[in-house]
Amino acid sequence: MTKTIDEITRSVRHRILEHPLADQQQLRDVIAQIVPLVSDQTLDEYVAHVHAELFGLGAIEPLLADPQITDICVNGPGPVWIERYGSLQQSGVTVDREALETIIERMAAQSGQRADRLSPIVDIRLLNGARAHVTMEPVAIDGPYVAIRRFASTRLGLSEFCDLAMLEELVRIVQARTNVVVCGSTGAGKTTLLGALAEWFDPADRVITIEDTAELNLRHPHVIRLETRTPNAEGIGGVDMRQLVRASLRLRPDRLVIGEVRGAEAYDMLQALNTGHAGSFTTVHANDGIAALARLQTLCMLADASVTADIAHEMVLSAIGAIVVVKRLGDGKRVVDQLFDVQRHELWVRNADNVAQYTVERLLGADPTSGWEDYA
Repeated sequence: MTKTIDEITRSVRHRILEHPLADQQQLRDVIAQIVPLVSDQTLDEYVAHVHAELFGLGAIEPLLADPQITDICVNGPGPVWIERYGSLQQSGVTVDREALETIIERMAAQSGQRADRLSPIVDIRLLNGARAHVTMEPVAIDGPYVAIRRFASTRLGLSEFCDLAMLEELVRIVQARTNVVVCGSTGAGKTTLLGALAEWFDPADRVITIEDTAELNLRHPHVIRLETRTPNAEGIGGVDMRQLVRASLRLRPDRLVIGEVRGAEAYDMLQALNTGHAGSFTTVHANDGIAALARLQTLCMLADASVTADIAHEMVLSAIGAIVVVKRLGDGKRVVDQLFDVQRHELWVRNADNVAQYTVERLLGADPTSGWEDYA
């Protein structure tokens, strides 16, 4: 009688309880004993499925292997949603609660973390480099929820984001060692654009990347990668972004690349950029250049109560040379929407009717010591 894949999985699970497997070849041998009369192709499919169920991430493992899928969203037990080519759709895969809890447990184990009622919100970097976010009860009403962001194996160059004129302007800014902020909404492509800009770094530069969850994988000969660490179950051993920014300054950086600033680390970053670390990059959540500058000012003030608005304003303006606004269009394409050159008082704006053309406006008469509204 033909065995179902679930029966094969249960048989393998029973056998490995007594005789643990040393590698995937042994798994293949065990399955071949259980179902001896199948083709090599079918056997390969069985091995992949059983390995995913017993050692991997179960039903979502094939989704992680699909290069066309950029996001995987699980809204509690039920259908799994994916983003492909910029469009959200149901994947045809469903998970029950037991399978979902197993997936979360294995993801957390990969990074030495825990995800339970005492730690209901967890950010995880998977072994394949993907970023996972888990939200569990009691904060997840219909949870657990899982969102996984995959990063494309193929890198996008600057030409994928803009036309030749804008590309040349961005390269000029990078090579002039201007400090740059890349801003945009969630999923707009900030990290991807950051990687594309880094392609134009001087090969002799020593680059230090600092991230909450490591996403950047710069194609550069001299990169030092730092990643935050969450506290353990006893609440100790955590390392936050602010500590990493301070530590990075003792590692002799030529350029700092800070994945995203969202807290007190903004103050330390601005201090570093104002004391000689030219050509550094970061990202921030903001809809446009003015909002990005204002957000950095606010974060700087929140980090230190003694920092007034005027001081924070001056810190930001003296540290940041350019702001690049990236936007995701309706068809999923990412484009540079604006380039705000703070030092030159120039604003490059993408023509909404043609993503390959930009209008350049010179912002005359703006006083850099006055309010942000002078740049609007």
